[in-house]
Amino acid sequence: MSEPLSTLRVAIVGAGPSGFFAAEALQKAAPGIRIDLLDRLPTPFGLVRGGVAPDHPKIKSVTRVYDRIATQPGFRFLGHVEVGSDVTIEALRAAYDAVILANGARTDRPLGIPGEQLAGSHAATEFVGWYNGHPDYAEATFDLGQRAVAVVGLGNVAMDVTRVLAKSPDVLATTDLAAHALAALRDSQVRTVHVIGRRGPVQAACTTPELRELGELEGVDVLVDPRDLDLDPISAAHLASSEDRTAEKNLQVLREWAERGSTGATRRIVFHFNASPVELLGDDRVTGLRVVRNRLEDDGQGGVRAVPTDVVETLEVGLVFRSVGYRGVPIDGVPFDARRGTIPNAAGRVLDADGEPIAGLYTAGWIKRGPSGVIGTNKSCAAETVASLIADVAAGQVGRGAGDPDALLAELDARGVRRTDWADWQRLDAEEQARGAAAGRPREKITEISAMLRFLQKEI
Repeated sequence: MSEPLSTLRVAIVGAGPSGFFAAEALQKAAPGIRIDLLDRLPTPFGLVRGGVAPDHPKIKSVTRVYDRIATQPGFRFLGHVEVGSDVTIEALRAAYDAVILANGARTDRPLGIPGEQLAGSHAATEFVGWYNGHPDYAEATFDLGQRAVAVVGLGNVAMDVTRVLAKSPDVLATTDLAAHALAALRDSQVRTVHVIGRRGPVQAACTTPELRELGELEGVDVLVDPRDLDLDPISAAHLASSEDRTAEKNLQVLREWAERGSTGATRRIVFHFNASPVELLGDDRVTGLRVVRNRLEDDGQGGVRAVPTDVVETLEVGLVFRSVGYRGVPIDGVPFDARRGTIPNAAGRVLDADGEPIAGLYTAGWIKRGPSGVIGTNKSCAAETVASLIADVAAGQVGRGAGDPDALLAELDARGVRRTDWADWQRLDAEEQARGAAAGRPREKITEISAMLRFLQKEI
């Protein structure tokens, strides 16, 4: 199997965790296999660079694994090349024997309620990208002059946003938080962060370490209404029967906070369970958030659904961040499930409108399965996709084509597409670390693509 597989030319679209793990799985199956890893940004690592919270450096250490993958024979990084504009999917499929789409989930899911378009209403993805120095959001602005903020959602991203809003800027100054974000957070007037979940604590999607961190913030009270921790029968039964003890551990943390109550800290985080946003209030900008209390009922599928009651509450907030899920965006020439925000597939094989696999076209990561799991989840996800590719090679459904990746790259160069390679990234990486060292920080990110390219041009 290694001989025919090692002769293949594979393009992977998306240099985040799933893209790198797909490359690793291919390298293990066939050392020396030719892999081109494309990304629309000049820099690699996807959400590890642009999404993982700055105060979680241990999570970012996975990039050392990606560094090793990138230095294997046959691997090339093609940064600043956007599939769909710089190069079409048809051109990729013609040049490579197989294409793996691992381009993630770039956009957020809206709340779908009145007032969502008001100034002061934002996707959590914007805020996360902004404080991480992602080029798409480096110029974004957020009115941190507001005293009270609402974060809608109970996943890890919601916990990250809440923590960054409440955490001392002096502590954040020791991280690689983007310089513009650090300056803005130093002037922040936010004193209360309301965290809102439409279901109960048992259904919260965050992991226990992410949740527990909120209670460890200096000068911050975390407030939980004990009544919200009285479980409905369905949630109690789920807690008792589930092999995953995350919900049980989360509930224990929340009960500790409920018992502790307020200590009079200058900042506070207030949890609201079984509450759904129904309207953002205000004329030109957000002045409040109306929420309805829910009761939980059996959904008939082993879970619970939130059913609104007639109890409505208005929170006086001037800033709202929605964190209710990511979704992918379509690529011209690739099937797309608009409802789920994913590419339809079977074990990573992209399916056409009739549900049949498209030869040589695969997918991995969030664009394959939706925004679920942690970074490590992408490893098994990518391995499944690569296993499908290998099986298709063995069955003669994928083979060496007549295309030429080098000819495609020459065409991009001729059209003036300034692509970056791994050596370019290493120079940018060294420069960011040097700038950070000068400021007493681990890294000072270059946040504009044009600035990255100017630096690289100067260095040539």
